[in-house]
Amino acid sequence: MNDHNTENDGILALEKFLPYRLNRAAERVSLRFAQEYKRRYGLTRPEWRTFATIGQFGSITAREICDHSPMHKTKVSRAVFSLEKRRWIKRTQDPQDRRLEHLELTNVGQATYKDLVKSAKTFETNFTDSIGAADAELLLKALNAIERRFAD
Repeated sequence: MNDHNTENDGILALEKFLPYRLNRAAERVSLRFAQEYKRRYGLTRPEWRTFATIGQFGSITAREICDHSPMHKTKVSRAVFSLEKRRWIKRTQDPQDRRLEHLELTNVGQATYKDLVKSAKTFETNFTDSIGAADAELLLKALNAIERRFAD
């Protein structure tokens, strides 16, 4: 790779382009955590996000999961099916709108979720410790600024 100044020659060096770097860094951290929940719980990324979202809110619809953690409805549907097969979640039909199903954790799902929360918090603590308290604080401030700037 050439490291000469490419500002005026019509080339975009992705490795220096901030949006690309943010995505790459997020993907690397996400993949590292994915190794953990795949190993411990046998979960895919959509299953993990779906399961964590249900655990966070207690009762939620698939559509609300799609809105909360931007995933396509097909991925959420497959994740719900898989989590239901494990008996970690249950569906309850909405009494007012029979097209809607509310998703909740079962007792087994709640126990697994509690363990997963501990695992996630440990991962987060190890991550922030690895970059140092000052950099972790700066990172959180920067993420807050980015999220405010690009809020819907």
